[in-house]
Amino acid sequence: MLNRIIIGLIGIPTGFLILYYRARLKDWIGNIYFAEKYLGRGGTWEILPLIGLGISILSFLYMIGSLQKIFFSLFGKFF
Repeated sequence: MLNRIIIGLIGIPTGFLILYYRARLKDWIGNIYFAEKYLGRGGTWEILPLIGLGISILSFLYMIGSLQKIFFSLFGKFF
């Protein structure tokens, strides 16, 4: 239980930091090839906010235990 809270408390701000500092992050990592290829010109600028939001949302769901319930309801029959 405590590890889920810690991961959530680290993951949620990390996602928001990606959103806030996406210009510096893009300058640091450069263009993301598959994003530029499939999303068109400026695809890196589109994928970075999606990654940040995804990290924040998934961290929150993991912290409250909903991610496990969703995962096992979808993929539980395979395990």
